[in-house]
Amino acid sequence: MSAPVEFLLSLTRTLATMSLYGESHPRRQGAVEHSFERLTTLLDENPRPQFSFLSDEVVYGKRAMRELQDWEWTRRLADAGLQRLEIESGVTLEEYAAFLEHAGELLTGVASRSTSMRPELRTHIRFGAVGLQGEGAAEHKPVETTALSYTLEEEAEAVRWIHQEMGGAGTLALLEAEAVVRSLSVAMHGSNRVVIPLLRLKEFDQYTTTHSINVSVLAMALAETLGVGARDVRAFGTAGLLHDIGKVRVPRDILIKPGKLNAEERAVLDRHPADGARIILESDEQLGVASAVAYEHHIMIDGGGYPVMRYRRECHFASRLVHVCDVFDALCTDRPYRAAWEIDRALAYIGERAGSEFDPAIARGFDAMMRRFELQVGAPPAGGASPALAAS
Repeated sequence: MSAPVEFLLSLTRTLATMSLYGESHPRRQGAVEHSFERLTTLLDENPRPQFSFLSDEVVYGKRAMRELQDWEWTRRLADAGLQRLEIESGVTLEEYAAFLEHAGELLTGVASRSTSMRPELRTHIRFGAVGLQGEGAAEHKPVETTALSYTLEEEAEAVRWIHQEMGGAGTLALLEAEAVVRSLSVAMHGSNRVVIPLLRLKEFDQYTTTHSINVSVLAMALAETLGVGARDVRAFGTAGLLHDIGKVRVPRDILIKPGKLNAEERAVLDRHPADGARIILESDEQLGVASAVAYEHHIMIDGGGYPVMRYRRECHFASRLVHVCDVFDALCTDRPYRAAWEIDRALAYIGERAGSEFDPAIARGFDAMMRRFELQVGAPPAGGASPALAAS
């Protein structure tokens, strides 16, 4: 049995023991000490282990723990608000015992999710919802988001890593992509109201990363709004996350060029849908929806856009849905060649082009969904921002 699995099993056994015995009972103390020994063994192997509990899956670092599939504690921890756990080398038995005490209170509903451990015991353990700036440890500078409780730094870093792996080793990290989508799904539903944590840009070089995440979140939210089943919602989220994966084969100077592209540069850029579909299919033939979306997300319902189809046909429903989300986020983000549009202007553009560029039913659904969201008023950060939205 691996050290991460042994640690998690000891942690949950200890939480169960603590719920049965009083604070001074020797069995309780013995369980805490045994679990701390398992943690020490894990820290010898990995000085900063990170776990995510995503309702039906445990992720260790960027790897899904298949050996804990269908583990009953996964959902219990996630539902209690313990969706992310990070521990740093140097943690003491006292710190760990305090964390276990607090985790037990969260599981039983004695403590609220906003309740913190004593400040002096928060040095080496961080926990909270996926994407949260969690409890404890020195703070790390987050990716700034429109929902202040979410940083999504881990998710953004994972997407950057996926793109780097694709550009360098030429392999698409599908497991990591699916884990990011699960994490985003949890973040969307992590409070009493559905939160759409669209990321703000600090510089345009982050555009590919933040745009992929934003389109994934918007696609899942819109799919839910339109009544798509839960499993397909995640498939749409994966398709949204990977829709621009073909851009890893586009030179950076073309992607960030502030002026108009010449004919040769435009031809290179226009190849990214076909390249993206090929990348996905070569990685996993089961991702037919994602590959279709990668190929079709720039095709208009009147046949315009690109790639140009030899024979006109209707694009996949997921492609038509992601196309709306893709255009909206692109319009509402600062680009090298223009400033970000206001939300109302972007929604008006989509409404005006419903029936020619966009599927009318999907466009109406998107407009209705967005108008249900309360716009968070605030000064945009330097470098521009995508819109801040949270359900009212």
